[in-house]
Amino acid sequence: MSEPFSVRITVRGYETDVQGHLNQSVYINYAEHARWSLLQAAGITQAGLLSKGVGPVALETTIRYQRELLAGDEVDVTCVFEWGGGKTFRIRQTIRKADGTVSAELTSVGGLLDLEERRMVADPTAYFKELAADPGLFGL
Repeated sequence: MSEPFSVRITVRGYETDVQGHLNQSVYINYAEHARWSLLQAAGITQAGLLSKGVGPVALETTIRYQRELLAGDEVDVTCVFEWGGGKTFRIRQTIRKADGTVSAELTSVGGLLDLEERRMVADPTAYFKELAADPGLFGL
């Protein structure tokens, strides 16, 4: 298996709480940034999604915090899509310090929403395959 898609982020001071730790909500922002970076790397844009009448939705996110992050820490945020054949898919992400220490693991359930019908599309993989210049980045 090849290395998962990854993006590097530096923790900014204004993202920390009074104890100096990265604020819990920012972990979700980092994960979202990595997901959109993966879409962009694969050739999928927001405009492309809108032109097909769909938009990505997050249905569930679980975060397991393991080590604190402090201002100035550099982290790599990975992103791996897992397809189950239904309306939803899983996204597994790891936030790892530059020294290799795992800071957090996130597991999300997502899907594609038909923006007119306001319902999940039956086969999100078909949209990803059609829109992506490199569907291999999604494991397709």
